[in-house]
Amino acid sequence: MDPNDTASVIVLPKALRYEHFVRGVAATGEVWGLYQDGWAIGKTDDGALVFPMWPTAELAQQCAVLEWTGYEPHAFALTELLEELLPQLESDGVLPGITYTPDEYGLTPSHAKLRADLAWRQRQQRTPGQPD
Repeated sequence: MDPNDTASVIVLPKALRYEHFVRGVAATGEVWGLYQDGWAIGKTDDGALVFPMWPTAELAQQCAVLEWTGYEPHAFALTELLEELLPQLESDGVLPGITYTPDEYGLTPSHAKLRADLAWRQRQQRTPGQPD
């Protein structure tokens, strides 16, 4: 599987899409959301608000359908996610939603888990020769 191939990524189980997201955004320093006069917001089956995020513009674009028709992929920095957005989402009670697909909700990790996983991956990438 080509990890950059959108069609390959969207068929992965949620847990593997989450791992792909963590690796991708740690490598590029970019996170993607959908934007049109405000950020796209989703809901879980039980009604909790979710801020969906993707590791690439192409994956985000795949979800610009149905209630998000007309939304466009918009990038923001990983540092912005870690330092500003995640604390704000946590304060507002909005879950992070990782790599939604057109057919399935994304994984909704806790704010702390996402923060820890991204920090760990960034440390791994700064330490050449260390195993994954």
